Amino acid sequence: MTADSRAAAADAADAEVPIIETLQVAKHFSAGRDAMGRARPTLKAVDGVSLTIRRGETLALVGETGSGKTTFGRLLLGLYTPTSGDIRYRGVSILDRKSETARAVRRQVQGVFQDPYSSLNPTMTIGQSLTEVLRVHHVVARNERPDRVAELLRTVGLSTAQAGRRPHAFSGGERQRVGIARALAVEPEVVIADEPLSALDVSIQAQVLNLMIRLQVERGLTYLFVTHDLDVARHISQRTAVLYLGRVVEQAPTEAIFAEPLHPYTQALVRAAPRLTTHRKAIKPALTGDIPNAIERPAGCHFHPRCPMAMPVCRVREPALIQLDGGRSVTCHLHDPEVMAQGHPGQGTPSGNGPAVPGAAG
Repeated sequence: MTADSRAAAADAADAEVPIIETLQVAKHFSAGRDAMGRARPTLKAVDGVSLTIRRGETLALVGETGSGKTTFGRLLLGLYTPTSGDIRYRGVSILDRKSETARAVRRQVQGVFQDPYSSLNPTMTIGQSLTEVLRVHHVVARNERPDRVAELLRTVGLSTAQAGRRPHAFSGGERQRVGIARALAVEPEVVIADEPLSALDVSIQAQVLNLMIRLQVERGLTYLFVTHDLDVARHISQRTAVLYLGRVVEQAPTEAIFAEPLHPYTQALVRAAPRLTTHRKAIKPALTGDIPNAIERPAGCHFHPRCPMAMPVCRVREPALIQLDGGRSVTCHLHDPEVMAQGHPGQGTPSGNGPAVPGAAG
């Protein structure tokens, strides 16, 4: 085997290994004790999530506020330690914080956060903030840092003259560009973007989104893009995972999610998705009620109190993960052949763009 063929084989093998993989990852928070000193139920923010992110792709993680999206992103960034499960980077567990791999991953996986103002030090100029990142991670020599800061600012569409300004002198969109520049400073492979558009004006959102898409192409970045906006997910991602109460209820290629959402919750999100334009119309909510408290979760399928197609089985039995063709999976009794073979009567008819199957349930 020649050197070129060995290199090609190594690249092919590397491509098959997910750059990020989570195996039944959970993050539970203690709710403390009540007035009588009794332990309160545990808040299960993330409850057994298994996802893979392939090199160079964008995986969108969508769901309502309170679904556990931000907590999951912080687990990947190492800001939280999982209660259980495993997180792997290129096939190697990174949960041992003292290991050489874990230290390397802290540089290779960077975050862009929701609030671009609170994530920046208000007492430091933008140039100082970027220089500090370069210093801590030993990215370039000391005498090269000013040039590197200038390059980063130009990369995200800012002027080098703005390096001497503090965050309060920037608009929201400009501050988010600084946040992106800070993430890029250490030349990462993976960027965890946690609702990076939600604090911005609609007119600015498309600009920042297009910037992130361009940077991904130019630098071969891999994104986990956390958002509650399915239209944003459709614009940027190749695959989408839908999270509800800390659990993934559906995974699929993004276009398949929009063409034929399978889970009733996904169907409702697709119906409610606004368009990424400067003129968004008010849309009637597709779901009734609010997402339940993560401490007091409903029994059975967690979605059944809000599901228009709930069956009796949904109230008592958790649905299994069903693997389907085309890289799809769904956690819903509707797609469980054993459950449907038992002829459970439905409580309504499916709605949205999903398949019209009587007796569907969440």
